Amino acid sequence: MKIISVSLLLAFAVTFLQAQDKPNILWIVSEDNSPFIGAYGDVNAITPHIDALAKQGVLYENAYCTAPVCAPSRSTLITGMYPPSIGTENMRSEYVTPGFVKFFPAYLKAGGYYTTNNAKKDYNTVDQPDVWHESGNKATYKNRKEGQPFFAVFNINTSHESSIFRQEEKRKMLALFQNKPEDSIRVPPDKPLKHDPKKMIIPPYLPPIPEMKHDWAAYYDRMTEMDGEVGNILKALEEEGLTDNTIVFYYADNGGVLGRSKRFVFESGLHVPLVIRFPERYKKWAPVPPGSRVSQLVDFTDFGATVLSLAGIQPPEYMQGQAFLGAYAVKKEREIVFGFRGRMDERMDLVRSVKNKQYRYVKNFMPHRIYGQHVQYLWLATSMQAWEKAFHEGKLNDTQSAFFRPKPSEELYDAVKDPDNIHNLALQKEYAPVLEELRKQTRRLLVDIRDVGFIPEAAAEEINKTTTLYDYARSGKYDIEKVLHIATLASSRDKNVLQVLVRSAADRDPVIRYWAATGLLVLAQEGITSKNTLQQLLNDDKLYVGIPAAEALYYLGEKKMALQKLYDALKSSSVMTRVQALNALQGAEKAALEPVQNILEDIVRKKASEYDRKAAEFLLDKLKS
Repeated sequence: MKIISVSLLLAFAVTFLQAQDKPNILWIVSEDNSPFIGAYGDVNAITPHIDALAKQGVLYENAYCTAPVCAPSRSTLITGMYPPSIGTENMRSEYVTPGFVKFFPAYLKAGGYYTTNNAKKDYNTVDQPDVWHESGNKATYKNRKEGQPFFAVFNINTSHESSIFRQEEKRKMLALFQNKPEDSIRVPPDKPLKHDPKKMIIPPYLPPIPEMKHDWAAYYDRMTEMDGEVGNILKALEEEGLTDNTIVFYYADNGGVLGRSKRFVFESGLHVPLVIRFPERYKKWAPVPPGSRVSQLVDFTDFGATVLSLAGIQPPEYMQGQAFLGAYAVKKEREIVFGFRGRMDERMDLVRSVKNKQYRYVKNFMPHRIYGQHVQYLWLATSMQAWEKAFHEGKLNDTQSAFFRPKPSEELYDAVKDPDNIHNLALQKEYAPVLEELRKQTRRLLVDIRDVGFIPEAAAEEINKTTTLYDYARSGKYDIEKVLHIATLASSRDKNVLQVLVRSAADRDPVIRYWAATGLLVLAQEGITSKNTLQQLLNDDKLYVGIPAAEALYYLGEKKMALQKLYDALKSSSVMTRVQALNALQGAEKAALEPVQNILEDIVRKKASEYDRKAAEFLLDKLKS
């Protein structure tokens, strides 16, 4: 008989007790939904399981994702860092992150946890699959060693944007993804609606037209189905006898999914539900008693740090969030949460936002791009098609039409009194102190994280071939304060900044020249600019500088030279240069597109990138209309 030493037995006992003292942590993540949940006061919601979870746990009133779309949002969750600081803000860009950035489950795995992910990742950067013991459709915590604590993620896609697409739109979607003819795709018929479209409460920024009411009713049906899946996951946990030692998080990966929510930097896109249940054994970590609500601000950079803290692991210093629960919880609460918008699929934009408990500030760095840029996937929703049609037919009021008109440079909303974010207070004198304070906080944050989103993506593409965007921003080659200053002036719509932009057009830094060209484009749409400077920028050795100059010259009537530059850019080997040029041609007349019809068809045929293909298909559809 083998004799085991007393010291070895003691070491085993200590390890076992430490493992027993560590909570299991379960994440239930639903896709694309705002707090359309009964526990949050939504009268149309039928969500009994999440409502019950809220009664047993803590409901967070002010939880926010950082990006109103899945991949950049999930990048935040898995790294604990703001995507504009590491180059992961643009949709499905997959730029490399610095080597020290570890997906946070790696720290749990090293600390003895069994880590599983079922099943979506979509982290918007190069994967780190080793952080999971199991990842996939069959991943489960049930395969761990006896007594081993687990961190398990279950992703529910029932409420995903695609769930409200009707049969014909689903066929189009699948044909696009599977590269097959539409008539070869078979999809089930649309489900009968359980929620009554006539009873839907449509927010004032949307028209209460039949198509919109139908999609809202369909969405609430999907929310009920999603709630049932939450119930099944919780039931399985109980059947395994694990309820009493598992902390459960329920939240959504971003807001949505109906018009002007997912992809847009408003409460409707950034505000997410968050409910956390603490078993009696770990009630010391709960901020308030069961069934209570807390107003504390939290955002997705905080989630990884918080899970580590609950597991007794100190979060690494590079994480930009802060633990709000557990052994390493930061006592001082956040003053603001941060939100951003970069390229959304095939459409380029740049928006930054901060929010305190009452006000949301939004800075539009590309105010010449309307909110309602045509995103192919978004427009598969019948309600989006009908909304745009009603706008062109002149059937909408000013609030409903704003989506299809140029954006203001700045926006300020009282998110408590105006949760729909329709009353812009930025120009009202009595709110000037609030505006100035949030403006300063935004600038301070962007400088602190050295926001690389101001580097045009064609340049980012090149930089990422030799180094990470994070390291480049700290190499001495990227002056974020100067770039931010010029970008702020460029987006101001203020004719008094014209001479500053003209001087900046000769700057040695091509990123500064890009923002000078962008500012002149913004002013060109107001009928104010300098043609001589634009012609100089048109011939810049960086195509990403020449493209906004070409677009500005087009608006100023210099169409021949402008279009030639854009036509040349469409032939570039750089995907993002092509996407940038295709975006610049959005507002061009049909006659301007006819000479490049063959090039557009070639882009679609080659399918080098889904984003240049989609943007090219939009222009081809415009030619055919």
